[in-house]
Amino acid sequence: MTIELPAVNASLNALASVLLVMGLAAIHAGRRERHGHLMKAAALTSAAFLACYLYYHLAVARGEPTRYHGVGWKRTAYFVLLISHTVLAVINLPMVLRTLWLAHRERWSEHKRWAKATFPIWLYVSVTGVLVYVVLYHFNPPA
Repeated sequence: MTIELPAVNASLNALASVLLVMGLAAIHAGRRERHGHLMKAAALTSAAFLACYLYYHLAVARGEPTRYHGVGWKRTAYFVLLISHTVLAVINLPMVLRTLWLAHRERWSEHKRWAKATFPIWLYVSVTGVLVYVVLYHFNPPA
């Protein structure tokens, strides 16, 4: 049995998305401890994704990207998705780390302010990570 790391990566992104939404629901319901556990789980899931992603691209794919072969508006749409996902993923990492650190230090007002900016970006990056996988590995026309 071969483990397909891109599918694992997409699954980790999907799980992170679910955990993020559950964490948001928990804090809105006043369940602070549950929120903390869910957000830590989302962070660990995203960290596992990043480790698998880097391993795949550096060791398995050896830096060679999987190319998208679509044309016209589909190609444009894919690259808009990919570029927005990639740029926001780079921006998101330090934001997530800062937001988690503020929670760890119990600096709640700052944590809340950072979380309001971090959460939608983190969720967007997680969801679009799944979409990039689906487009690239399931809707990619042959070369």
